[in-house]
Amino acid sequence: MFLRIFKTTWAWLDARLGISALVVPMITHRVPPDARWWYVFGSATLAAFLLQVVTGVMLSFSYVPSSGDAYAALQYLSHDAPFGRLLRGLHYFGASAMVLMVGIHALQVFLFGAYKFPRELNWITGVLLLGLTLGMGFTGQILRWDQTAVWSVVVGAEQAGRAPLAGEWIARLILGGGNIGGMTLSRFFVLHVFVLPALIMGLVGAHLRLVLRNGISEPPKPGAPVDPTTYRQDYAALLEKTGRPFWPDAAWRDVVFAAGMIVVVVLCAFLLGPPELGKPPDPSLIHADPRPDWYLLWYFAVLALLPPATENVFIVFAPLAAGVALLVIPLLFPRGERHFSRRPWAVAAVLTLLVMFGALWRAGLDSDWSPDFTAQPIPQKVVASTDPLVQHGAQLFFSKACIHCHAIEGNGGRRGPNLTDVSDRLTQEQITIRILNGATNMPAFGDILKPDEMKALSVFLESRREPGRKSN
Repeated sequence: MFLRIFKTTWAWLDARLGISALVVPMITHRVPPDARWWYVFGSATLAAFLLQVVTGVMLSFSYVPSSGDAYAALQYLSHDAPFGRLLRGLHYFGASAMVLMVGIHALQVFLFGAYKFPRELNWITGVLLLGLTLGMGFTGQILRWDQTAVWSVVVGAEQAGRAPLAGEWIARLILGGGNIGGMTLSRFFVLHVFVLPALIMGLVGAHLRLVLRNGISEPPKPGAPVDPTTYRQDYAALLEKTGRPFWPDAAWRDVVFAAGMIVVVVLCAFLLGPPELGKPPDPSLIHADPRPDWYLLWYFAVLALLPPATENVFIVFAPLAAGVALLVIPLLFPRGERHFSRRPWAVAAVLTLLVMFGALWRAGLDSDWSPDFTAQPIPQKVVASTDPLVQHGAQLFFSKACIHCHAIEGNGGRRGPNLTDVSDRLTQEQITIRILNGATNMPAFGDILKPDEMKALSVFLESRREPGRKSN
């Protein structure tokens, strides 16, 4: 009886809304017979986005977009709300999955030459979706509203402010005024929850419409170049001869892969949980080490490693040039070979990008240029001396924040020189002068340290030498 009622209701609605006429052609459109596992990443990206929408809506019920309450709301979600930790984990790892899937999808489309005629607009909408996905990741990190988030906003606004003519206006738009405040978080909340998702949904609709209009590209074959004058006829003949309906012949792979991806996201959320929040936001504290999530670490490394003289030019023009280059690729190369074996420049470009991103990501992960504000006091076994002056110097090395930038036997930061055996390079007098006067990237401590503190610190550093060497 229930089934009969359901069929009757469905028939009534379908007759008036035309659901079948809209959906059936979409899911049964014919696709090339060899469109197999390499073609699942687009659907997986869409599945990750839908997961983000669902978890984002659920998080918004508890999130408070106020500079005074956002941090406490997330702490409550992470530690006290039922399933709050799992929900935050799903949203965090779902974002990572979405970035990963859209990145792999873009590489696959590029290597397969699927951006060529007649799919130029497919590629262009996909590039825009890639940019919006990274924008979602960045704005989502800001909504954590901890110390790292606050300083990430400051860094972003400072970069935007370098744009010619409109830089100051853009920076004020980002901050919601002349300084960071309550309006700043509100604007990022609106961007993350309303503006960017709306743009993504619109572009996803356009992208899917183009896929249905132009069809899924057939796997490339060597010696079968794209000729815009005959391609549509050849493609139609291929589908007529060997094409298969998308559902269920091809779509089952998309379903299996997307389901597997979601299972991995759920397991990561359950076992690892979301990232812990940093210290509460306080723009007056200058001791911060803001860094983005893993998918933007490469850009973080680029900004840190740039020579100061090139910063303005790179920050303004490099992202613009990269975006324009990606957008014009199908317009410059709409025809010709698609198989990667006949396009060595494409393979070389992908390998170069992967190596570059991998190296920069690793550099961003290590971030030797950043002070280590989590460094702990030097262990007694490393101090290796019972001299009270050396002991006092070791304590000062920590309390005066020297350890944030300098390491001793692996303890401390790597922004400055390693001081494990500093007395093999400098005399005690030279060490004292360096501490008093500072150096290129080191502040002067002459006005900070008392004479007895200066003596203790220099004696401690003078004790640092390679084992077996005698004092100078």
